Parts: sequence; structure tokens; C-alpha cells
Amino acid sequence: MEIIRGMHNLRDRHRGCVATIGNFDGVHRGHKALLAELKAKGRALGVPTTLITFEPQPREYFRGREVPARLTRLREKLHLLEQAGVDRVLCLPFNEKLAAMSAAAIIDDLLVGALGVRDLMVGDDFRFGHNREGDFALLKAAGARHGFAVDQLDTLALAEQRVSSTRVREALSAGDLELAEELLGHRYFIAGRVVYGRQLGRQLGIPTANVPLKRYRAALEGVFAVEVSGLGPVRQGVANIGIRPTVDGREPLLEVHLFDFSGDIYGRLITTTFRHKIREEWKFESIDALKTRIDVDIGLSREFFASGSATRSAS
Repeated sequence: MEIIRGMHNLRDRHRGCVATIGNFDGVHRGHKALLAELKAKGRALGVPTTLITFEPQPREYFRGREVPARLTRLREKLHLLEQAGVDRVLCLPFNEKLAAMSAAAIIDDLLVGALGVRDLMVGDDFRFGHNREGDFALLKAAGARHGFAVDQLDTLALAEQRVSSTRVREALSAGDLELAEELLGHRYFIAGRVVYGRQLGRQLGIPTANVPLKRYRAALEGVFAVEVSGLGPVRQGVANIGIRPTVDGREPLLEVHLFDFSGDIYGRLITTTFRHKIREEWKFESIDALKTRIDVDIGLSREFFASGSATRSAS
């Protein structure tokens, strides 16, 4: 999959494609249904698929820390989009210039001028351009003028409810990992590099791999039984994700203790997949009380992986 960062990196060879636009946060089953249709259209027309997305997401630009939790950082999203078979991702920096760009300019300069779109596929709630002035009707009219087709896909429903990033966030916030997996079409995971922490876990005899989340807030919080890849064979462990109130933490952090593992993994990129929620994140009266509870959490996580439920195959 080719990643194109910014309109200024588009070349003549990028013209002629089928395209879609959106945040695609989480790349859930609704997104995947749209991408499957896009891929089929690309094959039928004999042209590549191009997905246009933004970094940061537009609502993060406008709302800052008031924005809902992000499901996927760019690295995670790109991994999922590649798995879905997207040929090219055009990542546009969402800034003051792009925020002020009219819907007409996006059509003329980007879709027609830069990409030469043959077919544009959007969701049924798609809006674009300055003040969200652009909609499906505007795209259809532009397509008739410029010679490209526009397709609108209906929302995918599960149990008679819309599959959406919001619904995935709600499931994760409630600790319902099975529902989140059903909505996503894959188990929820976080990828990131291991950094040096305060070494508290090592002092307690329970070393942890610390992964900064680099987002305003996490989509889920608490203590979980997890699987970790990126270090050879998939390993099991227990993880805390949150602000660590017992040690007066402020920014969300993922801390993972791997079972029966030792080694220097600082700087390594790991993927943590969340399998089972053990409890909420709590503030303890002392470090000793925290250690006692971590020992319990480790036991509960090991029990989960020893049980039959942990062997259920992923979607």
C-alpha cells in the first residue's frame, strides 16, 4: 500500500482511481463493507483504490481535548487499511488552510484536478468542505459535470443498530470487548513503541512495558488480560491502561506485564490486543496495596488464558 502525505506529493501517476474520503477511525465493519465495494469497483474499472483521510481528524482540530476518544492512531489505521486491500492512502494534514477549503475547491482541485477520480464512494452521512457545506447532492452534480460517478453506501447495521465508531467507543468504554470485536470485525488492539518509565514496576518485581498513547484519552480504561505481538511468539500478559492515579499520573499510558518474559525491549514496536477486562482502574492507598492487587490481576489473567474462552478464534 502506498502512503501519500499531502497533496503536494501527488504525481501524474496518481491520476485515475476510485476513491473514498473519511476519518475511518477504527476501520470497523461498516468501513470494511465500503472498502470492499471500492475494491470491487476498482477491479471493474481497472484502476487503483485511493482512500483520502486526515491527520489530525477534523474534530480534533476544532475541538481539541473535548474530542471523543480516538480508536486508532494513524499507524494502526494504516495497518488495517492495508489489510482491507486499499492501494493508496492520501493523508492530508488538517490545518487552517484545509479547514477553510470550500467543497467546490475540494472537488475541482483534489478530486478532479489532482486525482482524476473515476468513481467516488461515500457513506450516507458524508459531509465535506468549509462548514460541512458539501453533501451527496453536490457531489452528484459535480460528477455529472466532470464525468465521474458517485455512489452512496447505506449504513451497515448489527442487531438493528448502526455500526459506527461511536458505538465501538461505547462498547469499549463499557468493557464489552466481545461486542467491540463484533462491530470492528477484529479484536481491539493498540500498537506503539516501548519507552522508559518510572521503573516502579521493576522495583515491585513486576516489570512492565510502557507504551505512551499519544492521544487525548484512551477508548478504554482499566486492567485487562492481553496478548502481545512483535516480540517473537505471541505472548500473554496483564495490562493497565489509564492515568495511574495511585502514582499521580496525568497522561494516559498503557503498561503491560508479560508473563514469563525477560529482556530489553525498549524502543520495540509492540501490538497489544485486549482479550478480557478484569477490573476498572483504581486508586490505592499505598504502593504495597497496589502490588497486592496486581498479583491478584496476574492470577485472574492467567486463569482467563487457561480457560476455554481464551481459545475462541478471532473474527
